[in-house]
Amino acid sequence: MDPTARSGERGIALILALLMTLVLSALVASLAFVSQTETWSSQNYREMTQARYAAESGINKAANFLLNGYTAPSTTGTDLIAAYDVSVSPVVAVLNDQAVVLSARSDVTANYPVASVSTAFTGSAQGTLSAGRDSVGYAASARLLSMGQVTVVGATTPVTIQTWRLSSVGTIVNQPKAQVQVEATLEQQVVPAFNYAAFSTNNGCASLGFSGGGATDSYDSTAITYSGGKVVTQTYGGDIGSNGNLTSSGSTTTINGSLSTPRTGVGKCGSTITAWTSNGNSTVTGGTIELPQPVNYRTPDLPNPPPPTTSVSINSDTVLPPGSYGNIHVTSGAELHLSAGTYSLNSIELNGNATLVIDSGPVVLNVDGSGQSTPIDFSGGSVTNATMDPSLLQIDYAGTGTVKLTGNAQTAAVVYAPNAAIRFTGGTDWYGAVIAGTLDDAGGTAIHYDRHLKKSTLFTVGDYMLDSFTWKKY
Repeated sequence: MDPTARSGERGIALILALLMTLVLSALVASLAFVSQTETWSSQNYREMTQARYAAESGINKAANFLLNGYTAPSTTGTDLIAAYDVSVSPVVAVLNDQAVVLSARSDVTANYPVASVSTAFTGSAQGTLSAGRDSVGYAASARLLSMGQVTVVGATTPVTIQTWRLSSVGTIVNQPKAQVQVEATLEQQVVPAFNYAAFSTNNGCASLGFSGGGATDSYDSTAITYSGGKVVTQTYGGDIGSNGNLTSSGSTTTINGSLSTPRTGVGKCGSTITAWTSNGNSTVTGGTIELPQPVNYRTPDLPNPPPPTTSVSINSDTVLPPGSYGNIHVTSGAELHLSAGTYSLNSIELNGNATLVIDSGPVVLNVDGSGQSTPIDFSGGSVTNATMDPSLLQIDYAGTGTVKLTGNAQTAAVVYAPNAAIRFTGGTDWYGAVIAGTLDDAGGTAIHYDRHLKKSTLFTVGDYMLDSFTWKKY
């Protein structure tokens, strides 16, 4: 064989080595590029997340200002509702016919009729936060979408409700391109005041108590049928609720409806507050419903001006016109007749089988309770509202004293006392609904809920809600 036959292959190893080096270099460069891309992607995601959290902080700061540092316009004071055109959405200022805006953002112009409110919002709705090695900033604005006034239970003047569209921008400080905008709607709705036969606002044990045969059920005051002189009720719809615990006892104690509470669990209530403590085979036919949060009821307005604190003794049948009265004591089987209107009272007591008679309605008893540990005491008498429409007798009390109630076959009323300790006595019938701080039905009273209350004109204002969240990066 000719030894020079392969001489043309000299140097091929070097060429192959160079080619392999080139391929490996390309692979390494590709891996480095991919790694760098992942690093940039992770950094972008981190910065986007930080900016979004900052923007959400601005939303919460703006909402906090509107909930806790702001008073809505009314018919009195420096921020008058007459300065706004509420017939359009968004609401505009009458002065310049421009949308009403609060702003702490440099790119959004503020336009609120009261300069002090605008200044306060600007100071509250912007700032910076530490985020690891970075700092993030936020600034928010709020546009007033709608506004109106409604009459609610326990209010002596109309209450203003609003809907705001909040917008906040979060930014990585020194990196203005890393920005996220978050928007949300802050709204407050008008809801029926009396959704339950009984509700207690206290969040502890025995907030709501039924024993001795106490019960709930329901009827409809617009479609009443009678049997034996009493309203025929239905064994459903007697829902109850509490921000704390229901304690019930006795095999004859029956809640013909559901129990709503933010608490959970059945059993002994102590350091752990359970939803329901049942003793003696008491029954809640509709089971328990877990509320997402406690229910807040607006404290009723006190009578203004305050009623006198002098005693008013009534021992014979009397017709009392609407007005302002002190401490009313009805005794000796007397009948106290009331007609449609508002009565500002310091206290009221029925004794000696006295009767409170509703001749026409709606009658509103607004009780001040100054100096009285038991500002409302019906335990020695009864209430007669022959229409059986509980909305025609509304009893409001803002204080923390004790309220004693008893009824009969014609007792129909609603009691709005979200801070008081209400006690039922007498083992009789109460047609309507009750809102209390704590409620104790130890006397076996049956509370018959009027289902029509969910459709009546007795409203309250619900809690503010943040909803309709949207966001974008730019």
